[in-house]
Parts: sequence; C-alpha cells; structure tokens
Amino acid sequence: MVAAIAKLCQQHGAWLHVDAAYAGSAAILPELREYFRGIEHADSYVFNPHKWMFAQFDCSAYFVKDPGHLIATCGANPEYLKWSADAEVANFRDWGIPLGRRFRALKLWFVIRDFGVEGLQEVLREHIRLAGVVRGLVEGDPDFEVLAPSPFGLVCFRYRPRGMAADDPKVDDLNRQLLARVNASGKALLTHTTLKGKYAIRWSIGSLQVSERVVRATWDLLRSEAGRDR
Repeated sequence: MVAAIAKLCQQHGAWLHVDAAYAGSAAILPELREYFRGIEHADSYVFNPHKWMFAQFDCSAYFVKDPGHLIATCGANPEYLKWSADAEVANFRDWGIPLGRRFRALKLWFVIRDFGVEGLQEVLREHIRLAGVVRGLVEGDPDFEVLAPSPFGLVCFRYRPRGMAADDPKVDDLNRQLLARVNASGKALLTHTTLKGKYAIRWSIGSLQVSERVVRATWDLLRSEAGRDR
C-alpha cells in the first residue's frame, strides 16, 4: 500500500508522510515487518513511543529523509543564535517552528536502556498474544463480532445480539451504552471509533501491567454489562 502511494507521490512531486502513531512500535518485530513494506520511500515518518513503547506522554519519534526541506522552511539564524559549532552539528531548532523544546528523547533513551531491544520485543509479542485472546473471546461469542483485522495489540469489535440485523441502527446505540457502562464501572477503560459507518469498541493492549487474568476479567465485565440489554 505505502509503495503504491509512494509511486504516485514521486510522479506528482508530492511529499509522502507516514503516520504510524501507535503501530510504528511494532516495526521492531521482524515477523511484522511486512506491514511496513514501502516505508523506505516515505519522505517523513513518525510514531509515538508514548503509545506502545512505554515512554511517558508526550514522546514522538520523527524521521525525515531530507532535513534540508525543514531547514529551508523553519530555519532561523539571527546573530544571537549563532555559535561556533553550527557547521559541525545538526541543530534541531531549525527542524521545526519552536526554537525551544523539552528533552523528550531522554525518557525514550531510558526506556530503551532499561528494556533493551529484546526486552521491548518480548513485551510487544505478549501484548499481541493477549490481543489474540481478546479476538478469540469475541469470535467465540455469538452476541459479539470483530470489525477489523487485528495484527497488533488493538481489537475493534461490537456487541450485536443474536437475531439483530447488521444494519439495525439500534446496534450503535447498544454499543454506546455498553461502552459507557463499562467505563463508568472504573474497572476498565475502552475507547470507540467508527468503521465503515459502524460504531466500534476499541480494546487496546498496551499496559506493562496487563495480564491474561485482566483480559478475561474485562471480557467478563463486558458480557455482564451487555447482558443487561437482553
């Protein structure tokens, strides 16, 4: 997909930016590299380690193929900002609009130093396994259905009681109410989205404290709250 888009961008001289905000962390897993095929053609690429690489909010990793474009657009070189090492270093003040930034890279450095690449890979693989458990529970219940592929740690699904038509507008309302009750319990926090016009519940596995026991307890909570509508 990215490679095909990149070809069009090259033909028309368009900048190709890839935003892999959540899923980008999975690029450290060799077995998932197929999902990132073609990314080498991007002009810029970003992902957020605060979403699935355990850095505290906020932390975004930004890669750019040719920083010259950023410098030409955002560079500022008044006399009071000049110094003797300008020709020897990459001055990141010229890579964006703000001249001053927090040292976000430090907290990511601490995470990588603490876990190591293999440690991070181990945690992500466990999260993906737990997402598979979630998907299996959803697929095994005739009153729920999966709404999208789930190759990473995110599962999108909805509650649709047996006998209710897929296009019944009441299904969306049931899921809004179900999500509100689950979150109001204080025992879990799930989010939502809309997929092809269907209201979907999003279950993201991303915490260092998550376990299969927690996953199954959350599923029991979902089924219990859904049962109130039957």
